[in-house]
Amino acid sequence: MNDTASVAFALLILRCGVGAVMLAHGIRHIFGGGKIAGTGRWFASLGMKPGIIHAWLASLTEVGAGVSLVLGFLTPLGAAGVVGTMLVAFVTNHFKNGFFIFNKGEGYEYVMTLILAGLALSALGGGKWSVDHAIKLGWTHKTGLEIGFIGVLGALLLLVGFWRRPPRVEA
Repeated sequence: MNDTASVAFALLILRCGVGAVMLAHGIRHIFGGGKIAGTGRWFASLGMKPGIIHAWLASLTEVGAGVSLVLGFLTPLGAAGVVGTMLVAFVTNHFKNGFFIFNKGEGYEYVMTLILAGLALSALGGGKWSVDHAIKLGWTHKTGLEIGFIGVLGALLLLVGFWRRPPRVEA
């Protein structure tokens, strides 16, 4: 495999892997366990008000980002969706639990990795084996990364506007 094909294959693997994770995550929020109503209650318990609206917003963003990345269509926008949703999860739920995912309450290593993968995908784009490439939707690395950082900005605006840290419960 030449260098160009290797890069295309690596981007395909990264896109599809992160996309599948996001798609599964969003679908589980909507249909799994307590369904979207339970997800809404959980989001509200994390301080996201109103919880049901944020549950729908996050879940649909995760599904949309997942589809976008798997197809390699509007890749930087899908990657920005990953960055935004995972940054909100990082702040509202995971950071306080430390680094490791196996810590009580789940640490932030998982969401941090997805944030970084999202930023990388926003900068690199979908690669030669993507719908973006097939329809000649050219993203420069700079434009893609700027779009990825829109996910950061969106997350920060959402947190400032709608998140209030819940009171600490002493054990």
